[in-house]
Amino acid sequence: MSITKQQVLDAFHFRCATRYYDPERKISKEDFDYILELGRLSPSSVGSEPWQFLVVQNPELRQALKPVSWGMATQLDDASHVVVILANKKARYDSDDFRQNLLRRGLNEEQLQQAVAKYETFQKNDIKVLENDRTLFDWASKQTYIALANMMTGAALIGIDSCPIEGFNYAEVNRILAQTGAYDAEKYAVSVAVTFGYRAKDIRPKSRKPLNEIVHWIE
Repeated sequence: MSITKQQVLDAFHFRCATRYYDPERKISKEDFDYILELGRLSPSSVGSEPWQFLVVQNPELRQALKPVSWGMATQLDDASHVVVILANKKARYDSDDFRQNLLRRGLNEEQLQQAVAKYETFQKNDIKVLENDRTLFDWASKQTYIALANMMTGAALIGIDSCPIEGFNYAEVNRILAQTGAYDAEKYAVSVAVTFGYRAKDIRPKSRKPLNEIVHWIE
C-alpha cells in the first residue's frame, strides 16, 4: 500500500519538538526497532555510515546526564526512549571502516583501490575535511543528522513524537557515556541526541517562513 502526499504532509505538521512526554506511554519494541531501522537505512556521504546509535534506557544513567543536559532536562525522566547518535571521529578514506563499507558493496580489489583513490581526492581536495580532527568530525556529524531526520519523520508517520537535542555540555556527556564502555570513545563522540515518546500535552501550531522567502529558482 502506497502512502499519499497528504499523509506525509500531515505527519510533518504533526511532528514537533516535544518537550514533555507522557510517562505512562511507552513505544513498543516493534515500533522502536522500526525507528532504528530508518536510521540504519539512511544515506550518508560516499556511503560512509559514520554513526552509532546509543539507546540510553538506564534510569541511573539518565539521571547522571540530567545536570549537564539542559536541553533534555524535562525529558530524561519521561521520554520512552533516548538516543544519542555518535559520529565517527576517524572516518577517513583510508580507514578500515571505509574499506569494509566498500567490501560490502561487492567490489573487487582493483575496484576497491579505485574507490579509495577517489575518496582520498574528495576528502583532501574537494571537501577538505582532513585539515584537522574537528573538520573530519564535523563532516561525519553532518551525516548523522540525515539519520536523525529520517528517524523523526518516520516516527511521526506512525504517531510517535520526538525532539532533536544539542542542548548539553558535550565534553561532560561524552565523559559520562564513555564510562559505560558501550562504545569505543577513541573512535566515536557525541554528535546529537533525540528523544522519543508520546506528547503529554497539545503543542502549538507550527510557525514557519513562507515558501517564497526561502526558495529561489534559477532558470
